[in-house]
Amino acid sequence: MAGVTLKNVCKSYDSVQVINDVSLEIADGEFCVFVGPSGCGKSTLLRMIAGLEDITTGDMKIGGRRVNELAPSERNVSMVFQSYALYPHMDVAQNMAFGLKLAGVSKEDIQSRVAGIASMLQIDRFLKRKPRALSGGQRQRVAIGRALVRDPEVFLFDEPLSNLDAALRTQTRVEIARLHKEYAKASTIYVTHDQVEAMTLADKIVLLNTGADVAKYGSVAQIGSPLELYERPGSVFVAGFLGSPKMNFLDGTVDAVTAAGVQIKTRDGFLLRANVQAKDVAIGDKVQLGVRPEHVEHATTATGNNVMQRTIQWVEHLGDCTYAYLEGDRSVPMIVRLHASSRVAAGEVMSIHVPMGNAHVFREDGRALPRLWG
Repeated sequence: MAGVTLKNVCKSYDSVQVINDVSLEIADGEFCVFVGPSGCGKSTLLRMIAGLEDITTGDMKIGGRRVNELAPSERNVSMVFQSYALYPHMDVAQNMAFGLKLAGVSKEDIQSRVAGIASMLQIDRFLKRKPRALSGGQRQRVAIGRALVRDPEVFLFDEPLSNLDAALRTQTRVEIARLHKEYAKASTIYVTHDQVEAMTLADKIVLLNTGADVAKYGSVAQIGSPLELYERPGSVFVAGFLGSPKMNFLDGTVDAVTAAGVQIKTRDGFLLRANVQAKDVAIGDKVQLGVRPEHVEHATTATGNNVMQRTIQWVEHLGDCTYAYLEGDRSVPMIVRLHASSRVAAGEVMSIHVPMGNAHVFREDGRALPRLWG
């Protein structure tokens, strides 16, 4: 087993900086997910760990050993690519065994490892088939099996499910989680743009910035467990990226400050309180109040604490729940998750309650005020 350490790691292509000042620790056996929007550098960062991209500045260690100048073959890592990267002229057994043959492993040991991993992945009956005779899900299992047979210190996954359909993606995601828990002793680093994969698989999430925030704040927007990032996002970017549907944001100004939090006046005059630390804001400051669709409540009265009204623009009935899209700020609708039996309709004025304990507040620079609960 081996942990992975990155310290002040940067990557530039000529004058373009794509990775800026990444420092993080991935413990032995930990499942770490790199997630973020397209172009944030998550695959580049993974390839740097694999040795497929050079590090411009900074230090990288695997198992306590500095690996900046080591070739990929010397790092004892194994990578599963988005494209599977199977040899079309080789059958499944030969594809899984290829890396072991190059490493000089004995024929008997190769056969034993391939048979054991193929059985675990339920592809043992396909060992004599060529990749073209396999489905997408079966090819992905072969690619994962090829990585597992090498028994590396670190597993690297580069968006391995993006080529699968929705149902197969869910099934394979569950299998990867099971494999990590039951078999893999190695640390696992997994790249995805899919927040559902990140939330369900990760012990630790590394959410990466994009655009101007990379130069301003560094590449890492926030690191933590899935629930930490969901419940305590450190910025508007983090809050808006994690969660489906995404968090609602309302423009406002600070109307009052107390030990229990802040009171915000929305653009249409409603007063909403939030249980957050108020030491970094003052009355009159421009802020954004954030609340997730699943935390907004359909109010039975038009008056009361933290109650406001907005006109319903349209309604979606999804069977297990109903989403009401209300008039929002900045031309972005405010989404409310309702019970499946709700019978609201477009054009109605809806009263909603925003619980103080589930409200987030973000300063004008986008940084979050720490929440008081928990």
